[in-house]
Amino acid sequence: MSGVALLIAAAIAAGLIAALRPGPREPSGLPPQNRPGPVLLVPGYGGGTGALDALAGRIRATGRVAIVVRLPGTGTGSLVADAAVLNTAVNRELGRGAPSVDVIGYSAGGVVTLIWARLDDGVAKARRVVTLGSPFHGTRLAAGAAGLVPGACPVACQQLVPGSSLLAGLRANDAAGLPHWLSLWTADDATVTPPDSARLAGAISLSVQSLCPAARISHSQLPVSSIVTATVLQAIGPSPLRYPSRAGVAAQCAR
Repeated sequence: MSGVALLIAAAIAAGLIAALRPGPREPSGLPPQNRPGPVLLVPGYGGGTGALDALAGRIRATGRVAIVVRLPGTGTGSLVADAAVLNTAVNRELGRGAPSVDVIGYSAGGVVTLIWARLDDGVAKARRVVTLGSPFHGTRLAAGAAGLVPGACPVACQQLVPGSSLLAGLRANDAAGLPHWLSLWTADDATVTPPDSARLAGAISLSVQSLCPAARISHSQLPVSSIVTATVLQAIGPSPLRYPSRAGVAAQCAR
């Protein structure tokens, strides 16, 4: 066999070996993006799950497993403790053989998710993260409550005051060490003030109105909005996470 023929044979063999090997993890250490696992949904302040139960149902309709995480107590205790509950739920799914998880955090649940990502190696466990109206830089509503009579602002409320030690430690302006992330908010938010407190360095960050300028969506409507649902399903789908397009939600914008 000639030298050229040997080189060609070696190249073919190398290609076959590479084809038989499992796909490599991304260089950053993120889980494989083409193997979606279960979806965990994290409630906001107060721990109510009604809106997220509806979103979970829409996700299950696509064939995915969707689990709404139940927070301890009234959902107004330490967000760090809530992050530990999320970590337990994530590790349970990974222990059952899931390649990774997707996490959806609503409102303060997004802050819980960021705590988890920072403290519990979320970058190695989460394929995608989507947060909805999450006050990564705090909310003036919490600051106002903290200034009222003692007891009007529980632990989670105090942690959501702009400039709190917890929020400072989360480094929302630092893009390092985070999973692929979409942060979505509404300009009509009267709970997270200012609404763009949901901006997170390294994430795809945008308002619903950047997709549908005429949309009128309150904070509580984020998990049940058809525009938001369509955007979430696209974000956690099999295709790579990209900046959402108006074309992708055009039908919902027209309603």
